[in-house]
Amino acid sequence: MSDLKKEAASMHKAASGLRTVGHHTAKPLTEFKEQQHDLKALGAVGSLLGAKDEIEQGMTTLSKLTQQLEEEWEAQAKLLGEVSDAFDLLDLLLAAAAKKD
Repeated sequence: MSDLKKEAASMHKAASGLRTVGHHTAKPLTEFKEQQHDLKALGAVGSLLGAKDEIEQGMTTLSKLTQQLEEEWEAQAKLLGEVSDAFDLLDLLLAAAAKKD
């Protein structure tokens, strides 16, 4: 197997892995978002200290950051897939050129 083919296979595998991240984080993220407005465990003390609002804001921020990371990973997966495809094509073209010589 040529080096280009090995690199293409490696990139394809990485891209596939990145594409599945969202499947693994969807349920926990949904549950996390549902809990950000249900902070009864803090009780009166949490409300008096203003911690409830800060925790809700922090949870909202974490949720948004997680979504942004998933979008970034999806973009990276797409790019890796495109580079992998380009390497496959280049490998084929080089092999065809070598056969002509």
